[in-house]
Amino acid sequence: MDEREFHTRSDAALESLERRLAALADAHGFDVEGGAEKLEVLFEDQEESRFVISPNAPARQIWISALATSYKLGWSAEAGAFVLEKTGESLDRVMSRLLSQQLGSPVEV
Repeated sequence: MDEREFHTRSDAALESLERRLAALADAHGFDVEGGAEKLEVLFEDQEESRFVISPNAPARQIWISALATSYKLGWSAEAGAFVLEKTGESLDRVMSRLLSQQLGSPVEV
């Protein structure tokens, strides 16, 4: 995948994720800031905790920094989505799992 295609795919993925997170934010007590260049999920009640989701063009990956860990998702043509290679989870599934862990209750992105 060239850089232009990566930006097209990562921008679409982050914009879609931002819309879904914004719809969940009030009900679960977090805020969403940013856009296609970087999303931040800020947790109101938990000592300034935050998740950072950003594209890394040189690596052709979307990186998530959350819960003291870095998650690196690459494009899967088979899945038609960015996936975490180690588990095969899509960006949505990874975010659902991380938000559920952070908040202590199920969250479906």
